[in-house]
Amino acid sequence: MGRPYEGPGRFIRSQRKLANLSLRQLAELTSLSNPYLSQVERGLHQPSVRVLRLLAEALNVSAETLLAQAGLFDPGPDPAGGDAEEAPPSVESVIRADARLDDEQKAALLAVYRSMLRDQ
Repeated sequence: MGRPYEGPGRFIRSQRKLANLSLRQLAELTSLSNPYLSQVERGLHQPSVRVLRLLAEALNVSAETLLAQAGLFDPGPDPAGGDAEEAPPSVESVIRADARLDDEQKAALLAVYRSMLRDQ
């Protein structure tokens, strides 16, 4: 049986690696302890909403994405059933969330995408 919070921890680790940050660097950016972040990444501890927001900011990922990965947010369909205009997900968040890609592939796609934006 897997660890209870493995999914969000694995996602946080992959985002940290995509951002080319060490665990220590992420700890410094978030003012969280290195051992605590290690436990979160290994699925041994469920981070609070406050911690998830700190991580989202440091990793340049939407808070909603991290909250959804932690099972604390379900964007789901519009409860009114209407066609409310939703902001489309960012290209970067879609690349990061695609489980079919490994970390190297995600990093390569993000680098290409960002280089195209710089050229404009």
